[in-house]
Amino acid sequence: MQVHTLDKATIINELQFGVGINHAVHEGRRSDFALILSMFSDDVRDNTPVEVVQEPQTTDEILRQRFELQAPQALRSDQSSYSISAQQATQFHQSGLASAKLTHYLTPEPLTYLPEQTFDLPEEVYHNLSGHQRRHLAEKAPRQVIPADLYNQLISAQRHDQIRTQI
Repeated sequence: MQVHTLDKATIINELQFGVGINHAVHEGRRSDFALILSMFSDDVRDNTPVEVVQEPQTTDEILRQRFELQAPQALRSDQSSYSISAQQATQFHQSGLASAKLTHYLTPEPLTYLPEQTFDLPEEVYHNLSGHQRRHLAEKAPRQVIPADLYNQLISAQRHDQIRTQI
């Protein structure tokens, strides 16, 4: 047999040999048995039928729409969360705990009330920053890098100034 013929045979398991392996074992032909075994595929995926399973795409948003759920509870506060808290407090004082729980379940409060306009820093840390550090935090655009030819610009400006003063 030629090597290319053996490669194209794609022998996967013993069923493709029929009784050849059985005869090799019973007749004690170890070389034939070893040759047949060496031609088997060593890839498990060849022996096991593998199906591609199509997983349905499920995201949090899709499930919320399907089961008609409210938006998730906010993690941190914003300006609208203070009115929600005031509404829940009013419901508690007017109608009791059950009413306050119901309004919380319909429009949940955020989990934490963090200070605003402190660039996600705790208030104590933000107030301990210097004015320069606060200004750097407030800058939206990145700072301009010093130009590479700054020295040459300074020298030429100095020379022009010297020329103007002499004239």
